[in-house]
Amino acid sequence: MKIFKVVLVLIISGVVIGCGGKKEKKKEGFSYENKTTTSEKVESRPNDVVITSNDAMQFNKKEITVKAGESVKITLKHIGKMDKNVMGHNFVLLKQGVSLVDFANKAAAFAANQYIPKASEDVITYTKIIGGGETAVIEFDTPAVGEYEFLCSFPGHSGMMKGKFIVE
Repeated sequence: MKIFKVVLVLIISGVVIGCGGKKEKKKEGFSYENKTTTSEKVESRPNDVVITSNDAMQFNKKEITVKAGESVKITLKHIGKMDKNVMGHNFVLLKQGVSLVDFANKAAAFAANQYIPKASEDVITYTKIIGGGETAVIEFDTPAVGEYEFLCSFPGHSGMMKGKFIVE
């Protein structure tokens, strides 16, 4: 039994010491960053925005700022796994002065129309409802300089899934 304890202590000590290892020093003038040539770089426009949504009813952005006088491209990615009938999301940009709460309450009755009230004059643009793993893209011209609100109009989501859209 005594020999067993000694062997066990030696094995555990060897594992602990072996896992510590020696740290590799960074060589002078060497960078670990991934370098690409200019021909490999992808130019992104300042008004190209990617916003994610998830199964916890969250957007990853609470504020989006874009430049006036240019087109905007919004890419909405649902990074969750749930189906759009259970945890669907969209991106809805409201006109200035529109009550987000009133709009969301009206929108809940329009499931067949992507949760956008028919003939609504309150919306600048919106994406379709998407589920886990799906993506929706919209492109539009920037509205006038100012502050706007955006939301997910799926019933019950607008309380958490909302933000400011700022045009400078």
